[in-house]
Amino acid sequence: MERILGEYLGEFNGYSGWIVWNLFLAFIPMTLSFWLFRWPHQSRTLVWWIALVSFIAFLPNAPYLLTDIIHLVGAARSTESIWIVTLFFIPLHTFAILAGFEAYVVSLINQGHYLKKQGAGQFVKGAEILVHILCAIGIYLGRFIRFNSWDLITNPKNVLLVSMNELTSKFPVVVVLITVVVLILFYWIMKQITLGLVLRVQHVRRANRGLAPDQDLY
Repeated sequence: MERILGEYLGEFNGYSGWIVWNLFLAFIPMTLSFWLFRWPHQSRTLVWWIALVSFIAFLPNAPYLLTDIIHLVGAARSTESIWIVTLFFIPLHTFAILAGFEAYVVSLINQGHYLKKQGAGQFVKGAEILVHILCAIGIYLGRFIRFNSWDLITNPKNVLLVSMNELTSKFPVVVVLITVVVLILFYWIMKQITLGLVLRVQHVRRANRGLAPDQDLY
């Protein structure tokens, strides 16, 4: 029994040990989005701009978890017990992927809320598409080139040169375009679900207080 547990622990470290760290990185931009876009600010100070740059740099980490499905495939292939795969690896990886992408969805919803508050509601859709494109590039650089978000600060010149070199090749461009399409589709689905759940909770709370429901979730 001890030997079996040891083998499964080794497989967990090899295929699932990334979950806590990657979720931590995914929730950084979501946390920043609440401070940047929901917290009342008198003006956009230097700290605000630094936080915005950090938000943009770390945001690709949230949808990046979609690509970590390769770890689930690897775990399924290497684990002999179908029960371990079904009852442990699949739920664990599914939760991580959905939680990371939900952090992405909430971040963009907060961004849309801020744009509407600034009187720029007409740019919400365009800003979302721009973010999808930037995150698709970030996902490619993270998955294939193995760049990290902090490389933008520690080695920006190398990131810029490699990015320009990669994005002028056919394969990276195709991968980025496919990723953009995937992000748009998944984001639209998850956004509808998220806003629906929030609307439902708000409706119940306001109904209990005898108030009319608030339709503006942004």
